Amino acid sequence: MANPLTPDALADPVALTRALVDIESVSRNEKEIADCIELVLADAPHLTVQRHQNTLMARTDLGREQRVVLAGHLDTVPLNDNFPSRMVDDLIYGCGTADMKSGTALALHLAVTLPDPRYDVTYFFYEAEEIDSAYNGLNLVAQTHPEWLAADFAILLEPTYGVVEAGCQGTMRAVVRTTGRRAHSARSWRGVNAIHAAGEVLRRLQEYPARSVTIDDCTYREGLNAVRILGGVAGNVIPDRCEVEVNYRFAPDRSIEQAEAHLREVFTGYDVEITDAAPAALPGLTAAPAREFLAAVGERPAAKLGWTDVARFAALGIPALNFGPGDPNLAHTQDEHVEIGRIRDGAATLHRWLAS
Repeated sequence: MANPLTPDALADPVALTRALVDIESVSRNEKEIADCIELVLADAPHLTVQRHQNTLMARTDLGREQRVVLAGHLDTVPLNDNFPSRMVDDLIYGCGTADMKSGTALALHLAVTLPDPRYDVTYFFYEAEEIDSAYNGLNLVAQTHPEWLAADFAILLEPTYGVVEAGCQGTMRAVVRTTGRRAHSARSWRGVNAIHAAGEVLRRLQEYPARSVTIDDCTYREGLNAVRILGGVAGNVIPDRCEVEVNYRFAPDRSIEQAEAHLREVFTGYDVEITDAAPAALPGLTAAPAREFLAAVGERPAAKLGWTDVARFAALGIPALNFGPGDPNLAHTQDEHVEIGRIRDGAATLHRWLAS
């Protein structure tokens, strides 16, 4: 089968977006797209290419004083009658168009067509961002080849609708448990209803005063919400156990340990189990390449309200931000699409920054 990533497609980030979208790559099925990208990267004499599973790293080694990273993930959420791509006027529809094959297309276009950037550049095309972090390509690289990640600054080409979204929120999931005593529902006074007891947990959530935190002129809005309730034994049994799963999105001024302490304070008196956590990332706007990139964009940055892999770089002491042509509000939707103008503008911005 011929590689759909033809020279004509590689030269045009719009055509390249469609070509990437038309290679199905739902999480854990990235081999075909990684194979296609590896072939074109290997043909670029200015790049050194290495691979770990279905994650590709390509880098220039031009002796520049600073190194930057451009990273895009290859996987998508499951298809939803939105494959292959289609064009309607100035829009490209299809699974992954916004999140984030249009951004990944920008990185691949630059990797192949810009042999002499002003910084040394490391490009990552990585697997399994949309699922459990145990499969995440950057996470696996950090464990097996941490030297690949070394850089002074990183850009994740996540959907931001063409603006810089700095840093990211941290995220934490926890289970808050209430207990009671079982009884027959016909003699309910002999028991203690654990589901009823969860009312106080929900009241605290309803009245929770979420913070807004401004760091480097970027305002991060926190949130603490119930996302699932599990309880009940049978239709005639007073339940003795109820679990309320909560999700806490916290600002970058809190560590994971501080976020956990805050959750336990909010739910004082209850059994709280932390089930998952990922750190936040500070805005990362002070590094010289970041300031120069902001000048190339020409707009004020905003806070990233959500978690992205910028946190992986921040944990290594590498400033990182998000920038991509897709609209984050369209990510994972059936009518996911990207504006052609945003792709061209994003490519021009990155080229202006790297080539000037």
